Amino acid sequence: MESIFQVGNLKSNGHYALATIHNDIVYVSGQFAIDPITQQKKFGTIEDETLQALKNIEYILNEVGSQKNQILRITLYIPDIQLWDRVDRIYKEFFGDHKPARSVVPTNELHFGFKIEIEAIAYI
Repeated sequence: MESIFQVGNLKSNGHYALATIHNDIVYVSGQFAIDPITQQKKFGTIEDETLQALKNIEYILNEVGSQKNQILRITLYIPDIQLWDRVDRIYKEFFGDHKPARSVVPTNELHFGFKIEIEAIAYI
């Protein structure tokens, strides 16, 4: 098992790994809309935050030898299920024909006030 704590300027800021690799499977911790270069929180529309979180997952996967079309499962956490149609539109544009297994979990508030958090499992 290998724990990844930093990829570029994306890093874990607590007692967790940014990603964990085990038997050629990558488990990516929940990602927010944080700029991977500047580490700035990129608050915006649900569409903006969704796309940035998905790009962060793709960035992490690329760095460890995987890619977005190798994602097996995704979990999306949103504070209001009314946002789902808007999230799903960006999600479909991002993934195109690839359709990983997916769960959408409506929550209360998310950390830092973000509108979405996304975690993923992929293979290498």
